[in-house]
Amino acid sequence: MKAKLIMSGLAALGVMAGTTGAYAQDAARDAIAERLAPVGQLCLQGQDCGTAAAPAGDSASSGGDIDGEGIYGNVCSACHESGAAGAPVRGNEEAWAERTEQGFATLLEHAINGIGAMPPKGGNPNLSDEEVEAAVAHLVEPVMDVPELGGGDEAASEEAAPEEETAEQTAAAEDGAASEEGATAEQEVAASEDAASEDEASASDEAASGGSDLDGESLYASAGCSACHATGVAGSPKLGDADAWSARLEKGADELYASAINGIGAMPAKGGNPNLADEEVMAIVDYMMAEAE
Repeated sequence: MKAKLIMSGLAALGVMAGTTGAYAQDAARDAIAERLAPVGQLCLQGQDCGTAAAPAGDSASSGGDIDGEGIYGNVCSACHESGAAGAPVRGNEEAWAERTEQGFATLLEHAINGIGAMPPKGGNPNLSDEEVEAAVAHLVEPVMDVPELGGGDEAASEEAAPEEETAEQTAAAEDGAASEEGATAEQEVAASEDAASEDEASASDEAASGGSDLDGESLYASAGCSACHATGVAGSPKLGDADAWSARLEKGADELYASAINGIGAMPAKGGNPNLADEEVMAIVDYMMAEAE
């Protein structure tokens, strides 16, 4: 009798141990899968970069189904978290005081069309006006009451109507006063472009891609690099400015890769977009180097 009890107990312990081991293996596999899951998603030019590249999150500050917080993190935070080029830091009431007095519609109009050192749509032209509105709502939420989203574009349009009318009248006057020298200059530029050889174009394309299949030009536009390098914000070398790039090109591609990946001076690591792979950053650097050579 005692032997039967002992055998039954040992069998029960064996079943429990096997079950526990199976659960532990499943938990371990789930943990590994979670660690290996991608932290972001690459968004190329022509895609819906405002929502596709933005991580899922709380949409309360962005309204509707648009993730304003995610768009802000991917496009706007590089400047508005560090204050680069005088950008007001998110949550800094003193820096935002005069701006919030202008109203949300004006701030949205500035974000869409650009102002000062900030390019239109923060340097990402693929964003829709609604996505910019959601990002602006998240940006200013700590320092002002954000109106219901969806009517900001109309309000901004009405507010900017007098300025647009004046701008149209000025443009019409300038067009009417255009000189023959301007027309001649355009003809010369067109002739110069027509004379460019196919061999040079092919060499430029190959250099811009860095010998890889990655499209550095598209990555440059969608990753937010143009926000600084299109205007020279915070001393960043402007795209295509040979003089600004000459000393940097002398350092060699490897050093420029390292600076772009790890950050240098006012530029954060990977331009403030941690979702970029090292190879994608290198493709962007290749494209910028080719434009400066």
